[in-house]
Amino acid sequence: MKLMCCGGSNGSMDMDTKNSTKEDEAVGKHSGLGVRHFQVFLLFFALTVAYALRVNLSVAVVAMTDAASVNPDFPEYDWPEKTKSLLLSSFFWGYVITQVPAGQLARKYGGKVMILSGLAICSVLNVLTPICARIGGWQLVCALRVVEGLCQGVVFPSTHTILSQWAPPKERATLGTCAYSGNQFGTIIMLATSGVIAASPIGWPSIFYISGGIGCVWSVVYFFFGAGSPAECRSISAEEKKLIEMSQASEVSSAQELPKEQLPTPWLSFFTSPAFLVLIVAHSVHNWGFWTLLTEIPSYMKNVLGKDIKSNALLSSLPYVCMFVMSFVFSTISAQLSSRNCIKTVTSRKLFNSIGLWIPMITLICLGYVDKDQSELAVVLLCFTVGMNGATYLGYNMNHIDLSPNFAGILMGITNGVANIMSIIAPLIVGFIVTNEHDPEQWRIVFFIAAGFYLVGNTLYVIFGKANVQPWNDPPAKPRRNSTPQVESQH
Repeated sequence: MKLMCCGGSNGSMDMDTKNSTKEDEAVGKHSGLGVRHFQVFLLFFALTVAYALRVNLSVAVVAMTDAASVNPDFPEYDWPEKTKSLLLSSFFWGYVITQVPAGQLARKYGGKVMILSGLAICSVLNVLTPICARIGGWQLVCALRVVEGLCQGVVFPSTHTILSQWAPPKERATLGTCAYSGNQFGTIIMLATSGVIAASPIGWPSIFYISGGIGCVWSVVYFFFGAGSPAECRSISAEEKKLIEMSQASEVSSAQELPKEQLPTPWLSFFTSPAFLVLIVAHSVHNWGFWTLLTEIPSYMKNVLGKDIKSNALLSSLPYVCMFVMSFVFSTISAQLSSRNCIKTVTSRKLFNSIGLWIPMITLICLGYVDKDQSELAVVLLCFTVGMNGATYLGYNMNHIDLSPNFAGILMGITNGVANIMSIIAPLIVGFIVTNEHDPEQWRIVFFIAAGFYLVGNTLYVIFGKANVQPWNDPPAKPRRNSTPQVESQH
């Protein structure tokens, strides 16, 4: 329930205490697994599918351009490094276009409709990739990847919109980490198996057939069992529904994502808010480093470290195994710190974002000086770099909901749209810098650029970042009840 206070700050604090007490009682009555956890589980697999479809080309393109050494029974294409970089970046040309509209559409029509339609179409198109390569060459594959990007542009804004409806504030970081760790799980599965599939009798086309087919299966399951909010779910208990509603009503501002009130979107306030502007920067620099590594690690492993495609694929997936595991380690640490009320939300966000960006900055610099004869050290540094990136799930990634529960999906659409311009540029820059794929010095420049972005971006986030609900989150007719910084606690 929502309580309005007409008195001074002491009265407001008293009512916040009462709200917190009621929320704690509700959480205590339903602290076990519930429908909200099952919905997060479905989102986990949605992001697993999304990233599998997104990164499968990173390994497949190695086999497609060198089939003679992998499996000569399947077509080989003579695509130079610049063409391969163009193909790897083309996904993001479409991806950035639908980010902001997806946030608005998810508020209007619901997150379920948007994420389901986007991934279903993308899965079907992925199955068609080998056929398009055969009949239209790299140009048609490039066009197909652009359309896949358009479809997947709805995924993150819709996920944030759904999480803002299902996750009680005290479980937000934990449930958010569980859902978004699907990114790494999909990457791990795809990178670890693609090389084996490409070298097997079914060949590299099956990389696309299998990943696209799994996406179609997920779409059917989510159609029947997914729900965009507790109000849309017929299987949720009255007790759990009350828990979610009470906990969200006790937040500092109005409840998260309220499409039924049709709140006007405060666009000007978004782009004049320093806290949101540095959130864009933090998201962007993370994407530059993350996607530079994700799209180029297979080529680096093959051409600099001399790994064949089977060991290449397995080693390329190892850094994301580390990130997957470390994201849960960091989530546990954050939960323990917060449950003891010894760390505020803003401190938590900045601490974990710094771990996720500044430590990788150092290891990327070290990676630039590793020789071919030190391939084991290079793999260790790559694992450490990507593994530490898992801390950002508890940093900038959940900060959108902190700043504005009502507009979380739209904020994610904006930051992810801008950030993925970096995902377009990064592989292209690598293609221009790395003219000799076997030259470690050219790869060193690539790593140094990523490290520089990490340094500048997180410095700005630490200085200007915030984690309290912003004034523009509230409906115009409802004054803010409290500006006291919120302490995050998770169960």
